[in-house]
Amino acid sequence: MDSLPDAIIQYILSHLSNARDVAACNCVSKRWRESLTYLRSLYFPRNSFDSRPGSYSSDTVVWKMLSATACLEELVVYSPFTSAGLASWLSLVHSSLKDLELRMDNVMDYQACLDSPSKLDCIAAGKKLKSLKLWGVLMANPPKWDVFENLLCLEIVGARLEDPALSAALGACPNLTNLVLLGCEGVRSVSIELQYLEHCKLDFYGSGNCSLSLTCPKIELLEVQGCSWIRVRETTCLRNLSIANNAGKHSTYMLFSQLCGILIIGLLCDALGRVYMVDFGKLSALESLSMRGVQWCWDAISKMLEWSNEVKHLYMKVEFTGDLEALLPFPEVDFVEFFNSHPKLQKFDVHGAMFAALCQKNSLKNVEPGFVIPCLEEVVVQVRSPLNAEQKMNTLESLLKYGKSLKKMVIRILQMKSSHSSTDEFFDEICRLRFMNRKIIRIE
Repeated sequence: MDSLPDAIIQYILSHLSNARDVAACNCVSKRWRESLTYLRSLYFPRNSFDSRPGSYSSDTVVWKMLSATACLEELVVYSPFTSAGLASWLSLVHSSLKDLELRMDNVMDYQACLDSPSKLDCIAAGKKLKSLKLWGVLMANPPKWDVFENLLCLEIVGARLEDPALSAALGACPNLTNLVLLGCEGVRSVSIELQYLEHCKLDFYGSGNCSLSLTCPKIELLEVQGCSWIRVRETTCLRNLSIANNAGKHSTYMLFSQLCGILIIGLLCDALGRVYMVDFGKLSALESLSMRGVQWCWDAISKMLEWSNEVKHLYMKVEFTGDLEALLPFPEVDFVEFFNSHPKLQKFDVHGAMFAALCQKNSLKNVEPGFVIPCLEEVVVQVRSPLNAEQKMNTLESLLKYGKSLKKMVIRILQMKSSHSSTDEFFDEICRLRFMNRKIIRIE
């Protein structure tokens, strides 16, 4: 490399990012050391300072490496640091820094949250940030942030949040297009009003009783986990929607990130995760809808199915309906009416209670001459019980008969523990159906 021009050396070394690699190259020669000034990205892994010789603190080592750069755009720090260290780093690189990712390591440290300035407060120096990602955050008090005019992406993973603190943080980021909150505890009521937000992923754990109000006219993708009351206005652009509430009795919620090694374990309360209320209005642009959870009120399920009649991919895995403490099976769903109401449906993943509802005695009574399922290409069915075997076989055969475009059917047989002879007979019938339609059906 000694024969290469300086510009080529600078270009090659500017693509380094791991702090250990940068430190090693820094010792090669004066020419290499000067070329490292043009680094665009710097990454400090969790173990960066495990075997560090010398008397300098980790904060100081990071500061020295940052001081040697002239146009750093991305900084990722998973190694431990202090609020003073973070403040000193950002004072050096704030003018060029666009992407900042930090493992905060204070999710259980309330005293650190009271420090002034706190680690969160120090982030305010990054005025030109476009992306901010935080891991292991305790946000008990509103962060002292000014407005991040350029911030487009905010991700918080593994956090303990208070409602006012989260509201203040979002208020400081008015131009977000991408918002991710994963494994967040302590939130009770969330209100999000962001005019430019397009992609939003929310995962709250705890009792599952969180309420969400979202007003984002440009929202295209929304994933919600852990909310019982959901109201979303301005849905004309919404194309992909996923709603889940999977909290369970005495269950343990675990979130593990291999990327930075955070492990958060929270004991969920005794209440089942329930979805009580949804309010979306007409979902005219919706292409994909996923509904998952232990229990949904039937009113919420029926409204979602009514509003999403243009959907192309429908995934349903809800175990029970019923209000409050009552766990009830789904009411009967008319087979013909369901598919007539969803004429564009191409892929249908149906599990548990919804499949049972389509297999009731009268579900197929309204089949008329000329009825077809025009666009359905793929069906995934989960079967767990031989009960109502005849109706279930009739439903599977009807999907094959009326699905004129059907190319693939996957039948998953799970936890069928009954020792009764009906189990074997039902399984034999499924195998027979598969043999007769072996180019389409696969059994798992």
